Amino acid sequence: MLKEELQTIREAIQNEVEGYEFYKLAAEQSGSEESEKAFMLLAEEELKHANYLKELFDKIKKGDDDFQLAFVEEVPSPDIYNWDKVDGRFTGKAMAVFGIAIQLEKASIDFYQKAMENTKVEQAKELYKTLIKWEKVHLDQFTKEYEKYKEEWWADQSFAPF
Repeated sequence: MLKEELQTIREAIQNEVEGYEFYKLAAEQSGSEESEKAFMLLAEEELKHANYLKELFDKIKKGDDDFQLAFVEEVPSPDIYNWDKVDGRFTGKAMAVFGIAIQLEKASIDFYQKAMENTKVEQAKELYKTLIKWEKVHLDQFTKEYEKYKEEWWADQSFAPF
């Protein structure tokens, strides 16, 4: 692979680590044990992505011929997004966390989309497509949860029904 593709993967690893740190911080500030566990599961998911990318980076850097960039047929999505675990007393915090998470996922999708458009390496394009799928799964889940908490928050503030 070209130097640019390795740089893209390096930046992707950094993005995943930043996501890990964000969710870890959200867990620490969540206000309840259930919410803390839910956010730590998200943090661990980001760390898994970072570790996968690090292993891939190392294989590419070594020049291993046996790796496949089109590695996942389906997007990995364990059942960690059961947000009934988030304590209702902390709706505002949950809404803020999911709002920021949505922006992080959108930025990641844009990052991989640009990388895909700028590479001439077909295997790299397949990798970026897969990474976009991963991020879109998160984006869809976070958007759904954000909307749910927004409705709850509006109701708590007597903004709804109109």
